[in-house]
Amino acid sequence: MEGIRGKVAIVTGGSRGLGEQISRVLAESGATVIVGDIRTELAQKVVDDICAQGQQAEALHLDLTDEGSVEMAIKNVIEKHGRLDVIVNNAGTDVTLPVDELEVTDWDLVMDVNLRGPFLMAKYGFPPMKQQGEGHVINIVSTAAKRAWPNASVYHASKWGLLGLSYALHAEGRQDNIKVTAVIAGGMRTAFLLDRFPDIDVNNLQDPKNVAATVRFVLTQPAETVIPEIMVIPMRETSWP
Repeated sequence: MEGIRGKVAIVTGGSRGLGEQISRVLAESGATVIVGDIRTELAQKVVDDICAQGQQAEALHLDLTDEGSVEMAIKNVIEKHGRLDVIVNNAGTDVTLPVDELEVTDWDLVMDVNLRGPFLMAKYGFPPMKQQGEGHVINIVSTAAKRAWPNASVYHASKWGLLGLSYALHAEGRQDNIKVTAVIAGGMRTAFLLDRFPDIDVNNLQDPKNVAATVRFVLTQPAETVIPEIMVIPMRETSWP
């Protein structure tokens, strides 16, 4: 697909859920997809299946809580492929507790993965993108960056922060032809929600493939156009009016 074919894309948290679907959609569109995940064995299973379809993918060990891991991962991609065109900051986690029950270590972990991780990916991803004269960073945000509900203080803080980071990176990157987009995704039928909330009504959720298709749409815009923010939610979304 024009705008994606031949590109090199890293997808963080690419082994399951939305990350897996993004990896598959981008590979189907002709990208070489680097499936980044701390769970390398799960990433390799996704890669094996993608490659069995005749598409291009690789597994990459990536620990977003470790600056050295992020720096080395991007360095390895550049050394092997000579470029890095797309970063999809998809990896995310949560600890669903009232604020007075939330441990400081819980707070630090969620912020490290959801906000500090995308910062590190931009810190080390921007230089090669600047050098090659183009690039695109997509941050998977959430309706949690637009509204708030109980027992999710750290998740809200991380996602509101990620939305702000996206706009800051947009302002910085555009002068070097680096696009930055915040994809605000509503509830999806993924383990991220279903494992924590087994009683949730799945009819109020969307297929993660639909959100992955939105990521593809964003990446296929003409060079002169950028979409800084886009929201994709289920028709029966309950966390947004």
